[in-house]
Amino acid sequence: MSTFEKTKDFILDTLFPINCINCGCDDIWLCETCFSKIELLPFQVCPRCEKLITEKGCLCDHCKKDRTSLDNLLVAVKYRENNIAKMVHLYKYNFVEDLHIPLGKLLVKIILKNNLPLPDLIIPIPLHKRRLRWRGFNQSELLANYVSQNLTPGFSIPVASDLIKRQKYTPPQMQIGKYSERRRNMQDAFAMNHSSLSFSPFSRRDVSERQRGKTPQEFIQNKKILLIDDIATTGATLFECAKVLKANGAKKVFAAVIARQEFGN
Repeated sequence: MSTFEKTKDFILDTLFPINCINCGCDDIWLCETCFSKIELLPFQVCPRCEKLITEKGCLCDHCKKDRTSLDNLLVAVKYRENNIAKMVHLYKYNFVEDLHIPLGKLLVKIILKNNLPLPDLIIPIPLHKRRLRWRGFNQSELLANYVSQNLTPGFSIPVASDLIKRQKYTPPQMQIGKYSERRRNMQDAFAMNHSSLSFSPFSRRDVSERQRGKTPQEFIQNKKILLIDDIATTGATLFECAKVLKANGAKKVFAAVIARQEFGN
């Protein structure tokens, strides 16, 4: 561990001592007892209109008319229960990277519960390079790596962290009040990364040399892709990423998030 990392850890431990955010027990951010009390959502809804309960969070018949859309969205838990909002805030804005483990567990549990088809590839929602420099890590990438390693134990699913890029620097969605403005904020924010195709070190060994030589467009042809993010609100970020992937040949695009923030809260 570098001197910088040691100093950062010391400062974080001093400012934010490690205690279970629910019961307060020492040396762990979320103890097993408190984690076991978190209930998964009993049903999923259409990710676009949010009006109808649908199997595995697929689009309802009306919304399926948009063939460029996300095919499924799984939401693990309620945002305002069990300190989920606090946990996500600590994870993203207080840089508590260790929280990717309990949050990742929730994603794995909801995917398994809904029997979502096994993806060929996992893609974390990318951060703009400016925000990545500020935060120091991509919270969605840590979650994607956890899902890769634990969805099918013993066989990790490839994680491509730079297959798509965020080409436009946008204000965080949570800072935008109007639904229409959130959708407009994400319009054309993503694009295929034509310059490279690399994989998480956790899953690199599962990608054959033949696949490594492909362009990003060739690599995703007819593949089932799982997008991973922390929180969805309008879903605009996920739908924009799905649109780019579908336009470049992806067969199906699913997504899984920890929670869906209630719009206006």
